[in-house]
Amino acid sequence: MKKIILATGNPGKVRELNAMLKGHYSVVSQKDLQVREVPETGSSFIENALIKARNASLQTKLPALADDSGLEVDALNGEPGIYSARYAGEGATDEENVAKLLLNMEHHNNRQAYFCCAMVFVNDAEDLNPIIVERRWKGELLREPIGTNGFGYDPIFYLQDFSCSSAQLKPEVKNKISHRGLALNDLLGELLSIE
Repeated sequence: MKKIILATGNPGKVRELNAMLKGHYSVVSQKDLQVREVPETGSSFIENALIKARNASLQTKLPALADDSGLEVDALNGEPGIYSARYAGEGATDEENVAKLLLNMEHHNNRQAYFCCAMVFVNDAEDLNPIIVERRWKGELLREPIGTNGFGYDPIFYLQDFSCSSAQLKPEVKNKISHRGLALNDLLGELLSIE
């Protein structure tokens, strides 16, 4: 089975992607290989995912898969966007980011939001033809967290079709319908078609 490095230190993402890639690839987290992270200096999810993938591949000489994802809120002009993981400051916890977002949304009735995911695969650090996929997942923001599955903003991301928050979904359901699930599915399709 082909080995690829997953360019993230986020244990939640490692868990989700491992479950989705099972049977196709043997996934190694960059943390396990002591990859030094580089600053995410891109101005979009795609740019940041490319920075992470190329960095991991450069240090390990393995093909790399990276994603950059976040939450975009209509009423806040797309915030927190690429700053989702550090919305409440560098090193902020999921709970601190959620609390800041709920505070900023207090006086807004338009609760529409999207989870966005850019996923990138590079064969090596110099890959001139990376596979790039970007997908969105529509929902609404709740006024308080509900549910214990998932991570990040999942407990306040409400899904009309399922009448629950993303954090109340079973992981296997979330993996099929989420922004990351859709992006990975499309990316896998492209990968398998060129092998």
